[in-house]
Amino acid sequence: MTGLGEHLPLTGRAIVWRNLLPWGALVALLALTCTLAYVPMGRGNLVVSLGIAAAKTTIIALFFMGLRRPDPLLRLTACAALLWIGFMFALTFGDQQTRPPQAEPGTVTPDSTAPLATGRRLF
Repeated sequence: MTGLGEHLPLTGRAIVWRNLLPWGALVALLALTCTLAYVPMGRGNLVVSLGIAAAKTTIIALFFMGLRRPDPLLRLTACAALLWIGFMFALTFGDQQTRPPQAEPGTVTPDSTAPLATGRRLF
């Protein structure tokens, strides 16, 4: 046995019961997310929301992506994907931080009060 799940029963009932607990946890976390959207906690909303999102991600990765199996190539691929997505986020945030704000003094913005049918230029 290689530990990849060959010994697990392949009946439909076993598959449903094996996936029912993670699905129930995801539904419960979704309900918690929707409920906490209406609770004013100030800066705590961000922390709690990110914690719930991390828990959902962990459940999906472990149960539905099969990362709890001891296959090293599967885990290496998942780590490489996380590294790549982190690299892309770092580049995106770095690019966003180097751009000037759009409402900087001296920038030209369209005149939103002018009607379009008069033939006036918007700039």
